[in-house]
Amino acid sequence: MRAQSLLCRLGLVVASVTALAGLPSGAAAQTSTGSIRGYVTDSGGAPIAGARVVAVNVQTTAQREVATQSNGSYAILGLVPAQYDVTARQIGMASQKVRVRVLIAEVFPLSFKLGASAVQLEAVTIAVAGGIQTRTSEVGTSITPQQMSQLPTASRNFFDLAALAPGVTVAPDFVNLGSSNAGVTDRTFSYGGQGPGQVNVFIDGASLKNDLTGGESGIHGGTFGQDASRGNPFPRSAIQEYRVLTQNYKAEYQQSSGPVIVATTKSGSNVWSGDAFFNYQNKDLVAQDSISRASNFTKPDFTRYLGGFSVGGPLIKDRLFFFGSYEGNYQNRDALVNITQKTGLPAPGTFPALDTVSFANQNGNFTSPFRETLVFGKLNYTVNSKSTVELSFNDRHETDVRDFGGFSVFQNAIDHGEDATTTIFKYNYFTGPWLNEANFSYEHFNQNPSLDTPNLPQRWYGFPTACCATLGSNLSVQDFTQKRVALRDDITYTAGGGVHVLKGGVSTAFLTYDISKANYLIPQFFFLGNVFPSDAGCAPTCTGPEAYNFRSPFQVVWAYGNPVVNTNNTQVGAYLQDDWTPTPRLTINLGIRWDFESHMYNYDYVTPTDVRDTIHTYDLAPVTKADSLVKSQLDTTQYFTNGTQRKKFYGAFQPRIGFSYALDAESKTVIFGGWGLYYDRTYFDISVDEMLKLSRPQYTVHFADPDSTPTSGQLAWQNSYLTTDTTILKSLITSGKASGREVWLIANDVKIPKSSQFNIGVRHLFGDVLVSATYVGVRSWDGLVFNWANHALNPNGSCCFNSDYGHGFSSILYTTNSAKTWYDALQIEVNRPYKRTGNWGWGGGVSYTSGARSLSGSNAVGDVFSTNPNSALYPKHPAEDEKSRIVANWTMDVPFAAGVQFSGIITAGTGPRSNFGGGNFPATGFVPGGFTPPQYPFIFPGAWAYREVDLRLRKDFPSFSGTTLGVTLAVFNAFNFNNFSYPDNINSPNPAPSGLLSDPRRTELGVEYHF
Repeated sequence: MRAQSLLCRLGLVVASVTALAGLPSGAAAQTSTGSIRGYVTDSGGAPIAGARVVAVNVQTTAQREVATQSNGSYAILGLVPAQYDVTARQIGMASQKVRVRVLIAEVFPLSFKLGASAVQLEAVTIAVAGGIQTRTSEVGTSITPQQMSQLPTASRNFFDLAALAPGVTVAPDFVNLGSSNAGVTDRTFSYGGQGPGQVNVFIDGASLKNDLTGGESGIHGGTFGQDASRGNPFPRSAIQEYRVLTQNYKAEYQQSSGPVIVATTKSGSNVWSGDAFFNYQNKDLVAQDSISRASNFTKPDFTRYLGGFSVGGPLIKDRLFFFGSYEGNYQNRDALVNITQKTGLPAPGTFPALDTVSFANQNGNFTSPFRETLVFGKLNYTVNSKSTVELSFNDRHETDVRDFGGFSVFQNAIDHGEDATTTIFKYNYFTGPWLNEANFSYEHFNQNPSLDTPNLPQRWYGFPTACCATLGSNLSVQDFTQKRVALRDDITYTAGGGVHVLKGGVSTAFLTYDISKANYLIPQFFFLGNVFPSDAGCAPTCTGPEAYNFRSPFQVVWAYGNPVVNTNNTQVGAYLQDDWTPTPRLTINLGIRWDFESHMYNYDYVTPTDVRDTIHTYDLAPVTKADSLVKSQLDTTQYFTNGTQRKKFYGAFQPRIGFSYALDAESKTVIFGGWGLYYDRTYFDISVDEMLKLSRPQYTVHFADPDSTPTSGQLAWQNSYLTTDTTILKSLITSGKASGREVWLIANDVKIPKSSQFNIGVRHLFGDVLVSATYVGVRSWDGLVFNWANHALNPNGSCCFNSDYGHGFSSILYTTNSAKTWYDALQIEVNRPYKRTGNWGWGGGVSYTSGARSLSGSNAVGDVFSTNPNSALYPKHPAEDEKSRIVANWTMDVPFAAGVQFSGIITAGTGPRSNFGGGNFPATGFVPGGFTPPQYPFIFPGAWAYREVDLRLRKDFPSFSGTTLGVTLAVFNAFNFNNFSYPDNINSPNPAPSGLLSDPRRTELGVEYHF
């Protein structure tokens, strides 16, 4: 009783603090629950006030009870997604009971008509209702438990099924057995003409947003580790269901200007149950792609084991429940190192110095092991009829030895490690029209790519007909740690007789960022046959290519200095929203949220004195063309700061409005629409380089060819320089021959990226089939990009005149918030939830998207460095994207085949376009997005460049003592379609493919056990 009283007091304290703060509670409040709303009337349609509506969780018997308002309306809020028996009772009326399935982030409409009765009888079950949502103004797709368990996916990454939502693209799961896709590891998703960094994922209300890393290209990221992992962010067996929200999501969602995924985890019930699974693939179950076959590429060894189990049940019946799961992802793939004359190595005798390099000793197949362990545990406690407590823990650990093969030897491998831990404590309290949801979470994320073979200088060899052989260690060691402690509270109140459902919240997250970026820890020595004077460091003294003939390197690149940055950040947010139902047919969603971060950028950064003085000096009296370029492009008053010029942004107010209107009393036909403003954030990884480029600069030292006397920009080569000895390397840097440091300047008025989203659509329910058609639009702006102050176009309009700035610095880069995107699309979706009648059932859906994406201020969506020399040269142009895509899915019980289920996913698309022409600018014949890949027949003639059919068969054997054993056979890309990718800049109308967008046919064998 004391514990129960303490928890109740805790909820009241949180609510009181919220009220005293004068703000609504729980800014980070992501809807991981659902609700039931409706009306109770008599047989003549008159509202019944004071009727009791009770919802009982079928699995746990947890009960929620409310009374109807004067207009007969009721709302049961904060329901865990599950099946519920909902009963409506009123004295003198015949009670009714309906079993419904409440989905995540769903408002389930349920109304009762009670007939008069002289005797209060036991409630009569009148229907079994499935979850088909027509009244929401959001544009989203629910991924149900049935789809999670039955549809074929190439991995157990729960992101895979997000592709069922119109307009969403998911990075494929590559086995990487072909020669064309080696090293592809990111598992991300994106939507609406924006990159994968503009998404967010919420699991049980906790954000998995990656604040730190997106890679220096800036195009990856979004969630913890998915920018650089072939693994899964969360155990799929622990995810009950999720919803993909792509448009017009409410004010409770933050840190995303693109789509969000909202997921809820499984919980234990009053019956102990569980399952186990094992899936297997090897190289004999994977076909060889056509590009590899054409090059006589030998298929390397490969095995993948996916295994796991879950179990849940009561620790105290009706009160305390446990659920736990484990998943292991174990992969071994061989990567072939093959540096031979056949693959591009010059013939013996062509360059005698090359004949002394032991390439042959480095060749062969080497194993790339990947290991991932996912653990999840959860306790649910029903304190009483008005409050619940939940505690969960998730841990992810993975290692991956990779990034070698082809012309990169095994010494070049990195050991990529990732660890993520999340702990969540939730307390819910409900009484009458009030619901309070308090949440505490702790998250720890670490990404640590390190050297698998350390302390070997790296040698890079560029051959005349192939590029490029790499011997020695990998170059860099990095360590990113993000820790987040978050406090959040949400309050929901049903007011005005159910006409208004008000929800508000505040949250505060305290974060620490610990970053170590020891880039170029290993020196990289470059070898070529003939070297241009600008690359050899001897221009203008040299007049033609220098004949190094691989006898000595022409340059070395190395960095040293302090690679560490440690800092803190505080994220605060608040929101208020109202779901207003002025009439039973019309719902208006009004909301506004506000967000603030104390350290998204280096607001207290001080521009170093030597940077200020040097640029000012040569602005006043330019000496070189580079000086003049910097003077003409860079307004130093907008970039130099003494630590006070950068103002923190307090103006992230984001209004959001939506509506839905039912054209009929049964809400079978609904018109919906909305508009909203959404702020995102920029990776701190980009911001810290403003400091690290100066505190740990990267240097280049040029060496003269063996037959020439060093010029003023060169050193004479000595074999002792080929080392990782920092004393020797530092002597090269201090010789006066090294290039200067790179300077990154972030604008003092740097902005936060944001998007405006709008849509209008219609839904119609044909029986149990829901059809919707929606126009969606997204406009994003203020994307961060870097510009080169000391670069310019060549006189013929091609890119680029590149000149070392000099004066102790190599390049001057400065930011602008000039990247913009446009997205307009028609989205059509048809869905029928799986429904079983007798011994047979089926369900399925189709989504179709036809859209146009454009961007300006950048050459590629999300790439902060695709603006060479500056963003002003990139007007609005088509993006390299796919115009149309269709995705179909189905699950069906095979007639007359007891225990056999057949499911599949079909994906067809027009393929991503590529840029046509070289030089990146119109003056050179460059046409952005000007190449459309060849289209091939599939269902329709000549309609698609991308085609994939994934199939799955499952056979369940007769149950024994309440247990079920099943075997599965899944075939991915069953018809072995070639889905080609093409080079970025294409100069031929019929180019050769450069790679693949999907693996060839893959088969997976599996077994599943349920009890």
